[in-house]
Order: sequence, then structure tokens, then C-alpha cells
Amino acid sequence: MSGRREIVCAPGAPAALGPYSHAVKAGGLLFCSGQIPLDPETMTLSGSTPAEQARRCLENLEAVCAAAGARLADAVRCTVWLRDMAAFGEVNEVYAGFFTGEPPARVTIAVAALPAGALVEVDAIVALDG
Repeated sequence: MSGRREIVCAPGAPAALGPYSHAVKAGGLLFCSGQIPLDPETMTLSGSTPAEQARRCLENLEAVCAAAGARLADAVRCTVWLRDMAAFGEVNEVYAGFFTGEPPARVTIAVAALPAGALVEVDAIVALDG
């Protein structure tokens, strides 16, 4: 760890599938790696629909934020990666439940494939206190 950045390892989130950290704190922000819908206990995909998978992605991001002493509700930007843009509406319904009031800025991108055959992946940049 350098003085400019701090690595965050989140015991309540699924283990990383590659050479990356759950998150990095830097410059008053928490940069969270994308989360796919892995169950942290079994490391298997959770949910069969995009909505169910989006819920698990956001729950995993909440665990990453908690490990850093932050809250997902303080996100300033999220990216939602979808295998099928037709799932936009059902994913939005789940997403809205995690960001009541003032939601963060967001990008939604359709992709050909995601790790482990996931239908959804979500990442976040979160504002930290002080």
C-alpha cells in the first residue's frame, strides 16, 4: 500500500476471479471493481434472471463498501454491464431499490459476454467521508 492509495479486501464479498482488488481508496473516493452475481459462500452464480443477478451484484458491492467503511448509497457513479439490453427495465427496478432519493450518475452498456456466464455486472465509484 502506498500513501496515495489503499487496497480494500472485503471478506463479505466473493473472492476476485482475477488479479484485481475488491476496491481501492484514493483521493477521497472508493473505486469498486465490478461485481458479478457470485454467491460469496459458494462462488457460484446467484439468480437466473437479470433482475435476480443485479440484486446479488449490488449486495456484493454493498459488502465491498462496508469493508471500506463506506455505503453504496454514497456512490457518485455506477456502471451496469448487461448481456441483453432487453433486461434494462427489470434491472432498473432492482437498482432503484438500492438508490432511493438521489441516485448516482450511471452508464449502462450491453456486452457480448461477462465472466462466469453472468448476465449482469455492476461497478461503482463511491464518495468517502473526510
